[in-house]
Amino acid sequence: MTDHACQILSVEKAFGQNKVLRDVSMELPKGEVTVLMGANGAGKSTLVKILCGVQPADAGEIRLFGEIYAPSSPGDAFEAGIVTVHQSINDGVVPDLDVTSNLLLDRLTDSTSGFFMSFKKMHEEARKIAAAMHFEVDVKESVANLGVADRQMIAIARAMASNPKILILDEPTSSLSAVEAERLFELIDHLRNSGVAILYISHRMSDVRRIADRIVSMRDGTISGTFEGTPLDYEGAVTAMLGHSMSEVVLNENKRGSAALELKDIRLSEHGEPINLTAFRGEVLAITGLLGSGKSQLASIIFGQVKPISGEMFLDGKKYLPSTVGNAIDEGVFMCPKDRASNGVIPDFDITGNMTLPFLQEHSRFSILSSRKQKKLAQSMVSTLGIVCRSEADEIGTLSGGNQQKVMVARWLQKPCRVLVLDEPFQGVDIKARRDIGSHVRETGDARATIVFVSELDEALEIADRIVVLYEQGVVGEQTTNDIDLAVMHAQISGQTPAGVVAG
Repeated sequence: MTDHACQILSVEKAFGQNKVLRDVSMELPKGEVTVLMGANGAGKSTLVKILCGVQPADAGEIRLFGEIYAPSSPGDAFEAGIVTVHQSINDGVVPDLDVTSNLLLDRLTDSTSGFFMSFKKMHEEARKIAAAMHFEVDVKESVANLGVADRQMIAIARAMASNPKILILDEPTSSLSAVEAERLFELIDHLRNSGVAILYISHRMSDVRRIADRIVSMRDGTISGTFEGTPLDYEGAVTAMLGHSMSEVVLNENKRGSAALELKDIRLSEHGEPINLTAFRGEVLAITGLLGSGKSQLASIIFGQVKPISGEMFLDGKKYLPSTVGNAIDEGVFMCPKDRASNGVIPDFDITGNMTLPFLQEHSRFSILSSRKQKKLAQSMVSTLGIVCRSEADEIGTLSGGNQQKVMVARWLQKPCRVLVLDEPFQGVDIKARRDIGSHVRETGDARATIVFVSELDEALEIADRIVVLYEQGVVGEQTTNDIDLAVMHAQISGQTPAGVVAG
């Protein structure tokens, strides 16, 4: 009996002339967490789709517990014990159903489950599944009414409840708070101890350090390195992924200009502390904090999606209170929202259409749209941000998650603005894509104020001149990145500022 739950042997896959996977061989040992790292476009998603029966391999073979495994559908993979939680949250839940139906969906579609079902028993079973995740939710609530983090927890809980033999998790913590992520890690520990093989796809070093038994790096459709033993060589894994060493990021100092946006006594809730902030031209200001700290709510207030409980905003010294998103855009305040699947990407549009959508008037004359102008701008942004595609006419759904994110950022960088707000711009993107986006944001920021909302501190350090920490909807700290005390900032983020330290 093999100790490998799954063996991938010389697997290849091509789409037309594009070879996405080339002679890929790797193992998933039982009772271990294998972290798969790779830049966007390296082939990770294609490999996962082959494993879970969405696409067939062109060559090579896969062995599951020593037997040949060639699934023709996701149903085949599920019956074989391979359960996947995809990066796109909407692939893991059905918004039109309630929480109970989502958690029990796999059982409801099982022909052996019978025709008649007791809703009372279903709700009880759903509560047990949620409780196992320490997940507090009304199981009768429609998933459409839940936020991104709750949807992610439902997708993960449903996977955990299926008693998987092999569990594939693709960026599972991207929408989770630190507390929710730790609950997930504890469940992963339990599954690992029970012999489940886990393939964990992530670029978050905090995740990798917490759970990885081994790391496999991919680059350009091939396996570029496998790292095992104690301690794990994280730097080596990143180097294998990128093809070059991961040097320290050196930020060219941006010259701070005049105040662009001022927040005075802005309250996010009735009992929240007043927030006072100023964002300056030429500066990149990062606002970080745990999920629930108020980051996205503050971003939405700046962009006119919601109104603050109290307080005032000023744009170039004049009172600014947008009643709609359109008002904000007219005033020169742009925002790239988080959760591109729900709030950004238009699936039926190609890259050009997605990129130019908010500013079609800029590409038209006498109400006639100029496809030539659209194409020219899209080609320029594809080149500038290094978007991996065949052409700007590719459908957006053919791109990897990281390249879709680049398109969303490009959408709001195509035209000058006074304030650019980026809410979790690096969600689901690899280190290289993160740096491509960050470099361009800094290089183009002289005439505007840039505010970046991020959950990961290392992301803030790579892009910002100044970092502000939110905790429980109030500012608890502020430091410049050229003179930062990481211990203090970590304490502020977690709400455990050391005694004697004055936040900010």
